[in-house]
Amino acid sequence: MTDTNIDTYEIEIERFADQGRCVGHLDGRVVFVRFALPGERVRIVLDEPHERDDRFWTGEVVEVLHASPLRVDPAWPLAGPVAWDGGVGGADLVHVSLDGQLEWKKAVIEDQMSRLGGVDVDVDVLRVRGDEESKGLGWRTRIEMVADDNGFASMRRRGSHTRVALDSMPLATKALAAIAEKTNVWKGGFEPGAKIRLAVPEPAEGQGAGENFALSVDGTLRAGSERLIETVAGAGRNGHSQDYDIEESGFWQVHRAAPQTLVAEVLRAVDRYGDGAPKVVWDLYSGSGLFTVALGNHFDREGRGLFSVEGAPHAVHSARMNLTADGLERAVTKHGDVSRTLRSVPPRYSRPDIVVLDPPRAGAKKNVCLQVSRAKTPLVIYVACDPTSLARDTKTLLGEGYEIVHIQAYDIYPMTHHVETVAVFRRA
Repeated sequence: MTDTNIDTYEIEIERFADQGRCVGHLDGRVVFVRFALPGERVRIVLDEPHERDDRFWTGEVVEVLHASPLRVDPAWPLAGPVAWDGGVGGADLVHVSLDGQLEWKKAVIEDQMSRLGGVDVDVDVLRVRGDEESKGLGWRTRIEMVADDNGFASMRRRGSHTRVALDSMPLATKALAAIAEKTNVWKGGFEPGAKIRLAVPEPAEGQGAGENFALSVDGTLRAGSERLIETVAGAGRNGHSQDYDIEESGFWQVHRAAPQTLVAEVLRAVDRYGDGAPKVVWDLYSGSGLFTVALGNHFDREGRGLFSVEGAPHAVHSARMNLTADGLERAVTKHGDVSRTLRSVPPRYSRPDIVVLDPPRAGAKKNVCLQVSRAKTPLVIYVACDPTSLARDTKTLLGEGYEIVHIQAYDIYPMTHHVETVAVFRRA
């Protein structure tokens, strides 16, 4: 519980903000408050240090004096406020109803696009199939933890060095929970400070994971397989499922249904807004080839017009394996920084009909957006995991003569402030 010697302050909460916080004012200064909701009156504790003349302060709820109708009891109390014996992180909207989470994410996307992107949008945030039934839990196919001083899997309590031992992970899928039990993840025995990672691809309905999982400790495989098979509905030829072979430590969307959801959205955008079958497609920040393979299966059965760029070498290796295994061996997959690689694109691929961008949280940034524009690209499909970065890159693309013709968001991170947005830009 909260130290009674710590100063607390009453504050009125005004509106949603990004990063899982809401805005209030204290003594004329903006305060970003965790675990609050608009319209509430709450008691908060300020983060240290807060005596400086900063532009804003940050703080956290310790007591709710007047609650919003969007507020619920935290579904995972350990992820709630520190004052309520929580603080482990990983679910910063755990105090918000599922509908309230969609409302929050919609507000943040629209606000960022208006303020930073210079464009007003009306975006729907859709819930992924199955998440309402599971009440926003049970969706993560990958979890990462650290062993505490006693060797138990744990997460750090915010604002301290305290490690909180875990005996479950409510956000994990049923398959991952079963493997965690099978491999004794919750029973301890790890070296203190060891980094623990468990990855379990979602198995076919009615089946278990078998050996298609990986438990690694400090980067060394402890149990399972070094390579994992991820099956994505709709990414194969004629709309069938497609298997992807990836390294166990490699990046993959963590929501059990995110890959198929995003592939379907990208392919719909290409069909609806593209000018027939494209001759050249760029897939930038292509990872293990999720979109590259799906686009090849949709349009280009040999991969003649596919050009992808990815910075992580293990992901490039996986992408090449997946393309070759699917008969798309003529696709060109480059390893390197995206902007530098685009300075020397082979002439055959220098004029793309479609560019798919799926950058990390920092966004594609101005140089890459300008390079896409200078390639005379008619259609750009931007898959964004951060509304702020999307908004900044939107401003660049609008300045280059593009217009937004479609925008759709998906809540593939329930209980967290994160949201995935797909924006489609067409040269005006």
